[in-house]
Amino acid sequence: MQFLLAFVVAAPLLGAVAALLPAPPGLKGRSPEQAVLRHGVTVTGVILAAAVALTVGFDHDAPSRFQATTDVSWIPALDIRIHLGVDGISLPLLLMTALLFFLCALYSYFRLPEGPSAKAFVALLLVLESGTLATFAVLDLMLFFLAFEMVLIPMYFLIARWGGAQRQAAAWRFILYTLLGSVVMLLGLLLIGLNGGTFDMVALAADNGRELSHTTQLLAVLAIGVGLAVKTPMWPLHSWLPDAHTAAPTVGSVLLAGVMLKMGTYGFVRILLPVTPDGMHTFAPYLGAFAAVGIVYGSFACLALTRKGGKGDLKRLIAYSSVGHMGFVLLGIATMTPTGVNGALFANIAHGLITGLLFFLVGALKDRYGSSDLDTLAGATGAALYGRAPRLGALLAFAAVASLGLPGLAGFWGEMLALFGAFDPAEGLSRPAFLTYMAVGAFGTLLTAAYLLIVVRRVCMGDPKAGPEVSLADVQRYEFAAWTPLVALTVLAGLWPAVLLGLTDPAVQKLLAGGNS
Repeated sequence: MQFLLAFVVAAPLLGAVAALLPAPPGLKGRSPEQAVLRHGVTVTGVILAAAVALTVGFDHDAPSRFQATTDVSWIPALDIRIHLGVDGISLPLLLMTALLFFLCALYSYFRLPEGPSAKAFVALLLVLESGTLATFAVLDLMLFFLAFEMVLIPMYFLIARWGGAQRQAAAWRFILYTLLGSVVMLLGLLLIGLNGGTFDMVALAADNGRELSHTTQLLAVLAIGVGLAVKTPMWPLHSWLPDAHTAAPTVGSVLLAGVMLKMGTYGFVRILLPVTPDGMHTFAPYLGAFAAVGIVYGSFACLALTRKGGKGDLKRLIAYSSVGHMGFVLLGIATMTPTGVNGALFANIAHGLITGLLFFLVGALKDRYGSSDLDTLAGATGAALYGRAPRLGALLAFAAVASLGLPGLAGFWGEMLALFGAFDPAEGLSRPAFLTYMAVGAFGTLLTAAYLLIVVRRVCMGDPKAGPEVSLADVQRYEFAAWTPLVALTVLAGLWPAVLLGLTDPAVQKLLAGGNS
């Protein structure tokens, strides 16, 4: 188990180095480009297999305990250690990350975005995977920061070199926002480590803030929270996200929404809730307020993009929908209750699966129509996907109703639990304030249903003869292979939520109890 976790974190880096080397003569296939793309599929597939083996070997009777741990001294003078481990909170995120990278590598093998070099694309993809997997596996504050920052450069180049229109401006905005947030976050992490006497996240969580003064906790939550909020993204620090999603290639959008946004909310749960509980208690009402505003803001922005003549880009619409969905995650965390935090973790996974599928589908539409502009797609009467490409239309409708939180699918449980948590927040938090946030969030679910159903009506319905005259292929085999796991897991999580909640709940209970089971 120790080897498996270390392998999952380190293997993508080794794979990235190997991707830049010349392919052995017997493995070149039809071309060097095909060889390196096959290499990407192989490496991400092996990592996914190792993550599945790690999940199978995980002791599901003790999900609150860190397992597969490695703890080696790295910088003794600062007591910084190479400390790895997974529990019921991080394991689902680790597994989902490995799955999404494999599906993106598989999709890219058949549909490589236009750009300078397949070798560079695969190498950047694997470096990005290593950074995201490490973020969910490390248990040292400085290692967490390094992993957190490791993903920025690969994503910058994926947007800037393989993206669409306005990619340079979007990439610069992405890197500037996230780097500035990270500088502030580093100050907060150093403040905790130096005042707490250690950078070990397990020891700090067990101490539960007893070694940190109230002022220190407030400063740490403010500094770290800003950095995490940018990556989440929380309103009003979200403005980099729509541009980045619109300009990014399809797989870049999938990974940005499905994996990178989860790194911010994971930091709130893993670091701020157990390490600075008093500081979080003070800021929780404000976090809840920002979350509630983000829910309705994202929904109204999406409604504006669905208007006829509004030139609404579907990728941009889904990006704004992510602001709303991540608002539910932040609202659940702000309640500081087991119900709310479990809902936040469930919503994280659901959003990764469903929004990843949505970006895959919109990317497929853009490939077929040459545009993801909603007015261009819909024409006068609608794009009529049901009549022209029925399988593609059915998948888009499925992803839309899953995203709006239809009961029986994954999107329902996280939002419902977050709202339940707001109904009865942690002791000492203002119940009237959180009841207001709950009401605003519930209104946001209605708005979400409205804009997604409008999208389904305009894109999936209409007169096939009146739509744009293009040769529209239905779902291809490689697309079916890349999308089916996301559909299946969305249904499984919706019908059997205990699979995920059984992992997260004991770990959340221990985390909120100050390290005591």
